[in-house]
Amino acid sequence: MAGILHTSDLAKAGKGAARGLYVATILVGSFLLFLVQPMVARMALPRLGGAPNVWNSAMLVYQALLLAGYGYAHALGRLSLRRQVLVHLALLVLAGLTLPVGLVALPPLPGLPEALWVPLLLGLSIGPVFFVVSAQAPLMQRWFAADPQAGAPWALYAASNLGSFAGLLAYPLLAEPLLSLRWQSLVWTGGFALLVLLVALAGASRWSRPGAHRPVAAAAAAAGPAPGWRTVGLWLLLSAVPSGLMLSTTTHLTTDIFAMPLLWVIPLGLYLLSFVVAFADRRGPVRAVTRIAPVVVLFAGSYAMLSNGSGTLWVAGGTCLLLFCVAIALHGRLYDLRPGPAQLTRFYLAMSAGGALGGVFTALAAPLLFDWAWEHPLLVLAAALLMPLEPLLRWSEGDAIDRGPARIALVMLLAFAGFLGWQLDQYALRAEDGLVAMGLTIFLVGTGVMVMAWRAAFAAVLVLAMVAQGGIWTIRATLSGERTRSYFGIYTVHDRQDERMRTLAHGTTLHGEQSLDPAHARDALTYYGPGSGVWLALAATPAIAGPHARVGVVGLGTGSLACRARPGQRWTFFEIDPAILRFSTSGKFTYLRDCTPQAHVVIGDARLELGKLPPAAFDVLVIDAFSSDAIPVHLLTREALAVYTRALSPHGLLMLHISNRYIDLEPVVAANARDGGLAVLSRLDNPADRERYTPSRWIALSREASVLEALVRSSPGHPWTPLEDTGAKAWSDDHASILPFIRWESFAG
Repeated sequence: MAGILHTSDLAKAGKGAARGLYVATILVGSFLLFLVQPMVARMALPRLGGAPNVWNSAMLVYQALLLAGYGYAHALGRLSLRRQVLVHLALLVLAGLTLPVGLVALPPLPGLPEALWVPLLLGLSIGPVFFVVSAQAPLMQRWFAADPQAGAPWALYAASNLGSFAGLLAYPLLAEPLLSLRWQSLVWTGGFALLVLLVALAGASRWSRPGAHRPVAAAAAAAGPAPGWRTVGLWLLLSAVPSGLMLSTTTHLTTDIFAMPLLWVIPLGLYLLSFVVAFADRRGPVRAVTRIAPVVVLFAGSYAMLSNGSGTLWVAGGTCLLLFCVAIALHGRLYDLRPGPAQLTRFYLAMSAGGALGGVFTALAAPLLFDWAWEHPLLVLAAALLMPLEPLLRWSEGDAIDRGPARIALVMLLAFAGFLGWQLDQYALRAEDGLVAMGLTIFLVGTGVMVMAWRAAFAAVLVLAMVAQGGIWTIRATLSGERTRSYFGIYTVHDRQDERMRTLAHGTTLHGEQSLDPAHARDALTYYGPGSGVWLALAATPAIAGPHARVGVVGLGTGSLACRARPGQRWTFFEIDPAILRFSTSGKFTYLRDCTPQAHVVIGDARLELGKLPPAAFDVLVIDAFSSDAIPVHLLTREALAVYTRALSPHGLLMLHISNRYIDLEPVVAANARDGGLAVLSRLDNPADRERYTPSRWIALSREASVLEALVRSSPGHPWTPLEDTGAKAWSDDHASILPFIRWESFAG
């Protein structure tokens, strides 16, 4: 009869409601987890500085806490369901006592190295809530699966990663632009309270089920033996390779292909979305992607060794597509190897351990082992060896022809691939031969598809394509010792013999150059030419500050500015990376040695080191600390500006270098100058000689307008212009976002 619900209908409705409750709980937990990571990192910037070892320490803390959370969820599964609910709710409440999120007041401990103190600080600050929230995904799935009629729990892991993806995007797009750190922390606390309520409701939904008061160890034993070590090892590999590839893709893109702001969000977002596809109940999409993944690996993976700065937006897109397809294929295979629900938390613990191993290899081991991002092609190759392959031709099995002719065909195809690779190497790096290179690449990919029945042959064609597609240049650069790698970046020192010029590049970004002609070895080039703002400022320094001026320079680079020093001046350089200093002390660049041999060089984060100096330590301070196109936000806040002006004498001059392809920093500097009561002028230099000099934007600031007037008088023929104040809000340590200042049109070209 219409309008009457049967008992079975009510049961189905109840199960649907319960599934929605668990999905909501997992979504909220994962959202909060990926929202708190960048939030705590932003909080730590002013206190710890922007040194990459700080980020590496933070990453290790997060991965260790995530692994601990998964381990806790696995151990908790030994208890009865009711005890699990009580224990987990109790830990959530205890962790909530540490909120709102913030850095604890832990001073540096005597005798404790910074490498240990920073993880301790971060662990104490975020550890309790991160640990207990990280257990959400596996624990909620286990509770969901406790009802045999609830259905398979694996799709809930897709919901977990969808929540993570949402949190990842929400921080740079919403939280950071709209909320101060204080309000971010308060909103996150509200989200945590919602999570505790959802967990309590989820626990209540299973509280009265039959057997909820009994330990589950017996049920797990009845479900079958634990997976063997081979299976667990394969789980680890299938988790580690996509995790490592996600990080290596970010390094490869930002270093050698297409440096741009917020680029790190794209690989991480694609990595998280791959779980959504791979762990979904509907298997059609993951099978389709897995089928085409080998072709994508052959084509886009052929650019994995590209390192000469010839990458384009299309290559960057192909690299991201490669990551997405590989992650879906490997995570899809991981899903196919999943155990029964009784082993659910063991499975996720192995996945977490594998992800941590991939991250440790890429973020910590690789910079120590390699001079370039060699981990990227290695991980692409590892993916080719692990991903499912469905050959179009199964002749290796003897379906079409005998084994003997099949082997002859294989040798002929590999020989043909070698010929194509040899030809591709001749055309790959010449822009005028792009169509020829593309045609050869397509034929090489087709050859790889033909030999997919032999995995070793498939991998061999992939390696051949990598080497031919610009990889030979990368290999030669390594063998010649041109590159240096540190936790701060990958640097290439290259001699252009035809121009008698030595260059220093950080990935695709030029950081300086020096003439190899002794007659011009002291000439300041690139951003520091005769028309640049910093050249004019240093030329005017004797008139502004007298003959014994004290000059500070943040960012050493090649040392180009050293030869702008005058007799009687005292110079100090601040450099965060010891590898950069070694370029000057080893003689690769001689500006420092030849022009300011008595200069003092301070190694460390500039803002922290300047804060340690006595007031009025400099008459002129030059800030030139950007790395590639990354913006060290903590060096451009009102608090940072206060550090700079404190380090300057009352009539001191501050010079900021803000040249950037993708970020318009003029409104930020204008707002900060207004906030700090500073006079400000701008100098845009468009040099006619583009072979020696680079367009640059320098900003001059001072407490006294008369200082800038003296600068203008000392720069005849080189106009300085007022900096337009658009009314933008000044950046602060509590609230800063680059999003409103991105030049979106720059991405099209």
